[in-house]
Amino acid sequence: MSDTRTTRAAPAPSPAPAPIADTARPALSTVPVPELREPGVRPTIMDVSARAGVSRMTVSRALRAPHLVRAETRRAVEQAIAELGYVPDRAAEALSTRRSGFVGLILPTLTNTNFADAARGLTEIIRGAGYELLIGYTDYDEGEMLRHVRDMLGRRAEALVLPAGPRGPTLRRMLAPEAIPIVQMAGLAGRPVHPMVGYSNREAGRMAARHLIALGHRRIGALGAEGDGLSCDHRGGERLDGFAEALREAGLSDALVLRMGNPPVSFTHGARAMGHLLDRAPKVQAVFAVSDLVGVGALMECHRRGVRVPEDMSLIGFGGFEIGRQVVPALTTVAVDFRAIGERTGRMVLDLLAGRRDVPRIVDLGVTLVRRETTLFRAAETARGEIAGAETAWAETARAETIGADATVARMPA
Repeated sequence: MSDTRTTRAAPAPSPAPAPIADTARPALSTVPVPELREPGVRPTIMDVSARAGVSRMTVSRALRAPHLVRAETRRAVEQAIAELGYVPDRAAEALSTRRSGFVGLILPTLTNTNFADAARGLTEIIRGAGYELLIGYTDYDEGEMLRHVRDMLGRRAEALVLPAGPRGPTLRRMLAPEAIPIVQMAGLAGRPVHPMVGYSNREAGRMAARHLIALGHRRIGALGAEGDGLSCDHRGGERLDGFAEALREAGLSDALVLRMGNPPVSFTHGARAMGHLLDRAPKVQAVFAVSDLVGVGALMECHRRGVRVPEDMSLIGFGGFEIGRQVVPALTTVAVDFRAIGERTGRMVLDLLAGRRDVPRIVDLGVTLVRRETTLFRAAETARGEIAGAETAWAETARAETIGADATVARMPA
């Protein structure tokens, strides 16, 4: 006899969610995730060696001279390093090889984008040879310069790149016994103690003065920093010296060449200096700013005071900063290719490290006048023949050319 039972029907199961198609799944990263370790326990080169299945010497060679290692082996080492999160012990390597692997660069300031361009150019050259850059900055303080040089030498820098400029007796004594390459950058000297890559700051000032004189201006001023004995901008001072020399050679007064405040210069410095100059000489016809930073600040002060540039006053800067191209009106400037200076300095450092004997003592990359919108002829007040004659005489020492969207420029030969 069959046993019949009555049971309550179970609710129908909910449909299972449809599987996500493989094509809809987000792609997983192929970057290896480093293994997690206890704090303070770092993977060693032997760990990398075991993971990659190669000898310790091969790992070391792959790190120091990858071009000497087969591509397949190099990829295995790189994979192991990424998976383990391995960081080479440079201190131990320096002890065993007596090489630090870094080049020291000391800059006067970090607020100047031109020096950043130089550092970038220098880095790209030396990094290709396996060196890294260690940067210090002084804010134009000679005491900071001494501290940075002492520290970098103590850390066994393989070469030093210093800003061009005069050296005090303490720094000269510190550098005298050093056998490492020492290169000065962003300036020139007649008899350099160390090789130099740069341009003539004095010629940059003279170029600015000749341009303003050739435009017919006669009441001409300049704006720069003075310093307080502890901080000093030697390169800016040389530009002002060259500018004043050119004025005197043309029979003009240099009484409006103002040096005020301390470096590093800034937009605020330029605005204050221009305000001081306009209070002192409201009929000044043209002004040279020792830096484009000063020039842009000076331009803003002119806007605030209702002084039209260039109709009432011509204005020229130095440096070729990007902001000078973007302000309205665009700033005429004496430009320098700081990226090229950094690259050329890097090649010189590598040549010296390689022991080459044909390295030049001076590499002059020259300066370029870039005419934009803040300088103008004073044709109504000056005879056309006088202006044309001045321009002709000036052009004999320069070569005219056109660069991108800028107006015609004149580049002094290097």
